[in-house]
Amino acid sequence: MTFGSRFVAALDARGHLCAGIDPHASLLHEWGLDDSVAGLERFALTAVEGLAPYVPVIKPQSAFYERFGSRGIAVLERVIAESRAAGALVLLDVKRGDIGSTSQAYADAYLDPASPLASDAVTVSPYLGFGSLQPFVETAAKHDAGLFVLALTSNKEGPEVQHAVPVASGSASAIPAEGGTVGGLMLDHLRRLNDGVEPLGSYGAVVGATIDGADHDFSFNGPILAPGFGEQGGTPADIARIFGAAARNVVASSSRGLLRRGPSVERLRDAALAVRDELAVLA
Repeated sequence: MTFGSRFVAALDARGHLCAGIDPHASLLHEWGLDDSVAGLERFALTAVEGLAPYVPVIKPQSAFYERFGSRGIAVLERVIAESRAAGALVLLDVKRGDIGSTSQAYADAYLDPASPLASDAVTVSPYLGFGSLQPFVETAAKHDAGLFVLALTSNKEGPEVQHAVPVASGSASAIPAEGGTVGGLMLDHLRRLNDGVEPLGSYGAVVGATIDGADHDFSFNGPILAPGFGEQGGTPADIARIFGAAARNVVASSSRGLLRRGPSVERLRDAALAVRDELAVLA
């Protein structure tokens, strides 16, 4: 099955919640754990146990594991493997973006099933030009994996780039005839990649649950990751308003709001199920 097919099936079965497993040092301390590899492992695997059997998508943020070096990466490998074994799709949040052979190496690291870090999908940045993502696009297609391309993010610094108006260049043919923003141009690229694919394309976008989406068309036939939900203020009503008919393709991301319910596995589970019920309006 393609990633798009697996994504649709996962949302149908488990709702619209993406659980981030982001081991912030402050959260480790809240759980009574040391900011160490042992604390990281206890935190991350407890979160997997409490969340991965109940949500469609688990999203580990790679940076919080990388800061512990090779031993942290070993924990990340276990998070990926055990989350997938529990039936969740794994979206590895790495936000990589480079060119040529370097981009290909990143794609192989995260999407090739032969890699110990192989995931169902990754986040990528298109801001070296969308064409720089071609190795990711081709590798995802080869391995039935997915991409989530940063388009209109929830951080306050994003608009200075994402809301800028693109100008003609060597790739002028990609500029929308009616104008629009750089973020909107990224959605146009995704629209072309996903054109005609059923039930859903495998090339998704990252679009914040706190943005004003009135000037953008989200009918690009692909998955949507909506950060900014929960602790950052985004609500199910906001997602329905921003995305309209495309809200059925949205998975809303929550990390700290769920993880603060630990270290109890039962409380993590109950929090995930409660949020999943809140998001049922998107189905």
